[in-house]
Amino acid sequence: MALIPLAFALCPAALALGPLAAADPIGEPTPGPRYIDQVTWVRYDELPTLRVYPTGIGRQVAGELGKTAAQTEQAWSEVLALAPDARTPGMRSQFLCHWRFAEFAEPGKSSWDLEPWRPAVDEGAMLLAGCNPGGAEKGP
Repeated sequence: MALIPLAFALCPAALALGPLAAADPIGEPTPGPRYIDQVTWVRYDELPTLRVYPTGIGRQVAGELGKTAAQTEQAWSEVLALAPDARTPGMRSQFLCHWRFAEFAEPGKSSWDLEPWRPAVDEGAMLLAGCNPGGAEKGP
């Protein structure tokens, strides 16, 4: 008996898996969609703000209740690739709040603003503050 048919005989669920993840010509996995289009540092009242501009698919995924931890981590890693100095607990917490709730609360908002001067707070306080703990949102 050949090994491939034996594998399917021992594991019928393998038939339901379908083809493996798409690969490029040299066998590397094809990267998934990009969730973050760009980021831009701006200043309001002399305080820094990182404006995060999600892609269309980023907005779509952010607006889905079933998004996965992997999608969330990919989106945050895209922010860090574009703005390595955003790697702080408070900025991550603000991003996660926007990623999880912004498209429900204010769909299509042009950017998700993250500020390093805001305090790092727990998820409940972050949500109650509308993802902007520690004071009123700055800027337009």
